[in-house]
Amino acid sequence: MPARRNRVTRGEDYRQTVRAGRRVGGALCITHAVLRSPADEARFGFIISKAVGNAVTRNLVRRRMKSIVEQRLHRGFSGVDVVFRALPAAAAADFADLEREISRALDRVERWRAPAEAAS
Repeated sequence: MPARRNRVTRGEDYRQTVRAGRRVGGALCITHAVLRSPADEARFGFIISKAVGNAVTRNLVRRRMKSIVEQRLHRGFSGVDVVFRALPAAAAADFADLEREISRALDRVERWRAPAEAAS
């Protein structure tokens, strides 16, 4: 599980990221991201609604997503707030499919940072 400093915890931060952030769509989840200073730690939030399934299924999806994010943090991902909104299809997906989709979304977020850093 990501450390507290790597989690979006306040409702206002969730709202800000979802409303003002850039969006990456996918079959299993929607990713919202707001770029911050590269020196800041990356923060992640997860929205898994009842449409995904019962509590056991929702928690399984959340644990899988947190595990994938933890791996990405160890590789040096930083400077962004990211909120994942799981779609009902995530309940039927296996770990590899979920990992592939989240990695694709986070790769796109990293590409957004490159032009922003070049302009600075």
